[in-house]
Amino acid sequence: MANLLNVDLFAEDRAHEAFLDALIRRLFSEMGMKTVIRHRSPLGGHGKMLTELEVFQKIIGGGQLGIAAPDILVVARDANCQRFTQARQAVYGLIDQRVFPAFAIACPDPHIERWFLADPVSFHQVIGVQSRPGRRKCKRDLYKRKLAEAIRKGGHPPTLGGIEFAAELVGAMDLYRGGRNEPSLQHFIDDFHQAAILVRRE
Repeated sequence: MANLLNVDLFAEDRAHEAFLDALIRRLFSEMGMKTVIRHRSPLGGHGKMLTELEVFQKIIGGGQLGIAAPDILVVARDANCQRFTQARQAVYGLIDQRVFPAFAIACPDPHIERWFLADPVSFHQVIGVQSRPGRRKCKRDLYKRKLAEAIRKGGHPPTLGGIEFAAELVGAMDLYRGGRNEPSLQHFIDDFHQAAILVRRE
């Protein structure tokens, strides 16, 4: 196993990138591993992201341009109004495991901002207010507004809607509590641990 592992991250927007970049680094650190994260996606929604992933996969699978496959592939998209299993399967079905044997799928249910709010205790420590996402609803931008509102109530200007606090929130989060509150977050953490263990055994 290389001392420095490459992770290629395909995400549909900057909120996914910010949260997952911080979370992947934390998970690797806790496993005593180091990483370089390469952000590969165009950030134009999950449809465009998945199209870019398919193109990237074909390039690597065909040995074109001398681009090497990452040690671990991470793909992130919101479940939106689909069921979690259905949204995740849509990504899973696109991944050629001969090209990417170690991969993890992040599928926040229904939107990534719920992961920012997953642990009210650590959220309060970082932001200064306690905020709970409430019952899951697929209403567009609902959780973006909840996150931005919580940041404002904490006395911070939400210059990026709250995603600027991703590293601090992930660093402080009790991952067990966050995963218990947001099962889709726990699913990704489990997925990523399995991928990292697979790479470590090589």
